[in-house]
Amino acid sequence: MDNIRIGIIMNGVTGRMGKNQHLERSLMSLIQEGGLTTKEGKKIIPEIILVGRNSQKLAELSAQHSGLPWSTDLDNVLSDPKYTLYFDAQTTGLRYTSVKKAILAGKHIYCEKPSASNLTQALEIYKLAEEKKVKHGVVQDKLWLPGILKLSQLIQQNFFGRIHEVRGEFGYWVFTGECEPAQRPSWNYKKSEGGGIIQDMVCHWRYLIDNLFGTITDVNCMAMTHIPQRWDEMRKPYICDVEDATYTTFLTEKGILCHFNSSWCTRVRRDDLLTVQVDGIRGSAVAGLRECYIQPAESTPKPVWNPDIPQPINFYEGWMKIPDRKTYENAFKEQWKLFLLHIVENTPFPWNLLEGAKGVQLAELAYQSWHERRWLKVPPL
Repeated sequence: MDNIRIGIIMNGVTGRMGKNQHLERSLMSLIQEGGLTTKEGKKIIPEIILVGRNSQKLAELSAQHSGLPWSTDLDNVLSDPKYTLYFDAQTTGLRYTSVKKAILAGKHIYCEKPSASNLTQALEIYKLAEEKKVKHGVVQDKLWLPGILKLSQLIQQNFFGRIHEVRGEFGYWVFTGECEPAQRPSWNYKKSEGGGIIQDMVCHWRYLIDNLFGTITDVNCMAMTHIPQRWDEMRKPYICDVEDATYTTFLTEKGILCHFNSSWCTRVRRDDLLTVQVDGIRGSAVAGLRECYIQPAESTPKPVWNPDIPQPINFYEGWMKIPDRKTYENAFKEQWKLFLLHIVENTPFPWNLLEGAKGVQLAELAYQSWHERRWLKVPPL
């Protein structure tokens, strides 16, 4: 049976996320497995060309993967009919122009979030993609994390009863770069390059909350720049002119209050870099990236406030770990597979550029809420 070859332009994959998650752990992994199987038993085979601005990095990345073709001329690659899908993992400030070019060239679009630097641009590329009748999607990877999948299953099974609150903790200590190299790129801390933790993380919380706990209707945000100076990849000091921590509260259409702390300035003492606790009348759960722990009502201890004696309860003992009942794939790879099947078989794919625009909208409202010190409504798009 004939294979289905899909030419994919991968722009901006010399960076950490694009290289590790999208190129190597997603598409190269699919290629090494012999392709993605369709319902008719055919194999979808990605055929990749690397695109970027740094020829040295592109050449090195190509050499690591058996000589993948590469180019620094995006316009020329977009004119090649062999490549029908454009993927963008560049810095946020570069995304809108490149995605718009790709849409006008008739390419299907798959891109990282945020889909654009502002809501006007995000809605423009969504409407343009619809007008040009190209398929489009935005990365919303956390929906396919094993811990979040287990949490979603608990919700579907009505484990919680009525959910009343959700608390998310995300972050870790990002070294300043002065004595120890930073583990995040310096552009994350520069306004001119699209940095800032609100734009980065609130987009994640938009799709996570919308998909699990109901559409967000209200937002209240506070943010800070806790570390005003860092050192870049060349060990040169620079001023951080964007926020590096945000403390944001959301209300959903179901009346569920969700509060998420996001920080690049905190040291971790919890189960994982991301934990989401869901509290309901009948039980609670705490999900990390891979694991999920539950405590039903009948197993809930009855603490009594008494600060004059050592705490007699070990609060970790009353939780049960949900076992893995299947093998979980990389979350980015799972969404890639769904998008490739969407292109070939026209299967549903709701995580499109409109959903990406919703994330950008919420980030803008979070900034406004912070600066105006007030709750804001989230209008439907």
